[in-house]
Amino acid sequence: MVKKKEDIIELKKKIVGVLEKERVVGDVSNESTLIYDKSRFGERVGEKFQYSLVEGLFLLDTKRMNIKDGRGKKVKFDDFLKKARRFDKNFWVKYCVFKDMRSRGYVVKTALKFGAEFRVYGRGIKPGDDHAKWIVYPVHESNTTTWSEFAAKNRVAHSTRKRLLVGVVDDEAEVSYWEISWIRP
Repeated sequence: MVKKKEDIIELKKKIVGVLEKERVVGDVSNESTLIYDKSRFGERVGEKFQYSLVEGLFLLDTKRMNIKDGRGKKVKFDDFLKKARRFDKNFWVKYCVFKDMRSRGYVVKTALKFGAEFRVYGRGIKPGDDHAKWIVYPVHESNTTTWSEFAAKNRVAHSTRKRLLVGVVDDEAEVSYWEISWIRP
């Protein structure tokens, strides 16, 4: 997919965030407000913006955010990844799916309250304007699942009126998507 120049958000300054355990927190600024308004990165909580770990790493990776640790030391990509993996051993797989979906122009948000990893909005749709189209479960190609786990995921998608998408990440960090749906014979 070729991105048009107007689709790429150019920030005058980078957002500054602080890595706090399982999230990145940043001040409300022109940059953080602009990227939220345009692409729905983060959530405003009081006078701060909170970013999920995958959002924070993506913004760091795309050079739109500088992230510091609690002591004010700049956090590099590999250090961030190592810290995130302490909280979630499957973090890299989740990040690969998040990055791929965002790079394709979709808005991706966490979906823990739906019992999934992510909820994904159609291109041009922002949370609050309409409902998410899919719930997404990132998995590594070597993972296995039971029929019960698979049925539970499908049931969650069906009950939330979303389509089930499984993002399968291979060893080269390439992502393939499988959409699963109910069929009535």
